[in-house]
Amino acid sequence: MFTIYSKNRSGDCAGNTRRDFLKVGAIGSSLLTLPNLLRAQSATKGGVNNKSVIWIWLAGGPTHVETFDPKMTAPTEYRSITGEAQTPLAGVSLGGTFPKMAACMDKMALVRSFAHGNSSHGTGTRWVMTGYDDRQNMQPSIGSIAARQFGTTNPITGIPTYVRMNNISSDGPGWLGTGYSPFNPNGPAVKNMASIVPEERFASRRELLNSLDTINRTADNSGKLDGMDAFEQQAFDLVRGTSRDAFNISKADPKERARYGKGLGETLLTARRLCEAGCAFVTVSYGGWDMHGGIVQGLKGRAQQMDQGIAALIEDLDERGMLEDTLVVITGEFGRTPKINAKGGRDHWGRLCTLALAGGGLKMGQVVGESSAKIEVPATTPITPQDLMATIFHMYGMDPR
Repeated sequence: MFTIYSKNRSGDCAGNTRRDFLKVGAIGSSLLTLPNLLRAQSATKGGVNNKSVIWIWLAGGPTHVETFDPKMTAPTEYRSITGEAQTPLAGVSLGGTFPKMAACMDKMALVRSFAHGNSSHGTGTRWVMTGYDDRQNMQPSIGSIAARQFGTTNPITGIPTYVRMNNISSDGPGWLGTGYSPFNPNGPAVKNMASIVPEERFASRRELLNSLDTINRTADNSGKLDGMDAFEQQAFDLVRGTSRDAFNISKADPKERARYGKGLGETLLTARRLCEAGCAFVTVSYGGWDMHGGIVQGLKGRAQQMDQGIAALIEDLDERGMLEDTLVVITGEFGRTPKINAKGGRDHWGRLCTLALAGGGLKMGQVVGESSAKIEVPATTPITPQDLMATIFHMYGMDPR
């Protein structure tokens, strides 16, 4: 059965108990020249990982009611005001603006008891992104922990382990150090990856860089340059190799691009290509969910891209045989007030939040947990952000305790 690995439980089915498993890694070098990113991300090497997470962040706090828990049995002022979309599972429906995702329900799991109690954008985001009620903004994000565990680049393909497709607050490394920050494909490091140097000049440029490194190494007495050649090689591999093509969806089949759609769909297609190339954790932010008023109109602008893009992603991963090793997480910083307000919207609500999963070797085609009659709080044991984090670690083969 599907299992959420929880810190609040005494152990898993094998009788294991949780323990702290992270140790602060001392990293740092002031010699950050070329390539900027890869040299900065000098991580302790872990084992080669073949699991991936695509973390879809619905920034602003998505309504849990009109997405994954429409509760049409609730009183009118509480139930989904966009109706419901039936799924292949008896008695299970999604919000009415998500028919394509509803058709994929056999490959998804809805968590209807996800909660943490924090209704603030900033601290709610940190709680879900890190698994902790982190008021000091010091805890590392789950993606940064993956980079710490597996190394900052895939040792086979050279693709970064942790990629930020667009910005999410609190997605950083915290006390792990800046070396475990997400790779930003929209940042200056990617400009260095874009090879515009003619082939005949490329080799000579490499020779020059090698010569400069040799001079620096001779002058350096601290040993900080030891091992830097590996990062230089990774940079050149990304520039001249095929791994960088994963970031470029113009290389994708036009039919594939049409299937995913524009906007969010293009970002999700890139995320799938990155995972295919060996990336372990990709974050995709899709904002505009802070709907204090006009949810019906707001969802017209948000739901279509989400419905098409996520359904295409799940189906595509399944067809490619990747879904078993790729966990898709769909969540945000909190849910929305269960009762519709006078403006036809819902306000901040951390007592019940939005969460759906797909793949990752977990049992799909089910609902985990249950909400109360008016969709206010969990009616069953709450699933917390730390439980979600532990479940991801378990999928990676890391000790989740």
